[in-house]
Amino acid sequence: MAKKRYVNTREQSFFGNYIYDQVVPENHFLRLLNQLMDWDRFTDRIIELYRGGGEYGRPPFNPTQILKMCLLAYFYNLSDRQVEVHVNENLPAKYFVGLGIDQKAPDHSTLTVFRNRLIKQGDLGVLEVLLAEIVQIALASGIQFGSLQVIDSVHSEANVNPAKDKGRKDDGKDPRDPDAKWGAKGSQKVKDQNGKEVKQVKYFFGYKGHVSMNAESNLITSLEVTSGEAYDGHHFCSLVDQDLAQNIPADTYSADRGYDDGNNHFYLQHLNLHSAICLKDMRTKKKDANKEVWLEMIQTPAYKAGQKERYKIERKFGEAKQGHGLGRCRYLGLLRFGIQMFFTAMVLNLKRMVKLLTGVGLKTYGVSAA
Repeated sequence: MAKKRYVNTREQSFFGNYIYDQVVPENHFLRLLNQLMDWDRFTDRIIELYRGGGEYGRPPFNPTQILKMCLLAYFYNLSDRQVEVHVNENLPAKYFVGLGIDQKAPDHSTLTVFRNRLIKQGDLGVLEVLLAEIVQIALASGIQFGSLQVIDSVHSEANVNPAKDKGRKDDGKDPRDPDAKWGAKGSQKVKDQNGKEVKQVKYFFGYKGHVSMNAESNLITSLEVTSGEAYDGHHFCSLVDQDLAQNIPADTYSADRGYDDGNNHFYLQHLNLHSAICLKDMRTKKKDANKEVWLEMIQTPAYKAGQKERYKIERKFGEAKQGHGLGRCRYLGLLRFGIQMFFTAMVLNLKRMVKLLTGVGLKTYGVSAA
């Protein structure tokens, strides 16, 4: 087997690590992230997607360097062109990527090619593996995972103007993003013509990310993506299965009323797990004797704890949208939304891991928060 070869970077640079040691603080977020992660395990996973596997042909950049540039784009909510400039002009970012001070960052087109490699097989399997690797590193590093998992979905608006898109359809043209669909995102109280307060359903055009998060560590453990019209409850069991496959030490699952489906309750019971799925009024306020089992359930410590902690996943979604651009899709198509969703989940987890293990946050800028 031939030796894998990559483009020469910091270690072969004229300046080496010397200047970085002088200007990048020891407790800078990006330095700590570099130290906490075993990046070689990502290299071995991704290089298999390259023609020649890094053994033949023109030496590529180490795929982990491109992965780090993609992560930086999501850490700081930058476009491909912006992150190229950012890495070239920001020494901690260049250090994180692993470039010499006198070396140029890979250009934005390299990031596009890299993303296309990740979904070349027509699925998100590689990204699922990368997210699972991060979770396993967190478990191995001693981060405490609690017994409660919270499941919910987050929506992202498609990179489409619906009014203009309707005009395209009326003209017989294809929609800008054929994978995006209309979905409901809750309801709000409004007043009708008579001044009476009524509920009005709010809709969005785009995609959903279905997420399982550990309530104690606040780390995302499992993830699936769909178009906007998908029923949340149908993704509950598969998220539980993903958690179990990763040995997440959960014994209780919480979710909102959208997941209150008999199949989901039964599945948890089948696995000897506690259900803390928020119950609809039709279960607890009906007049027949069958409601007793549900009335008993809402009195259990597991149910009460699950309802008390459910807000944490909404807070995580707010962080994703406000700080990392998840409110609107970067790209077109379901697979590319999947790239955005998985990278967002990865940076949220990496931020949390560094914070838990060192006390330094992404916006701490090298000053310890201890």
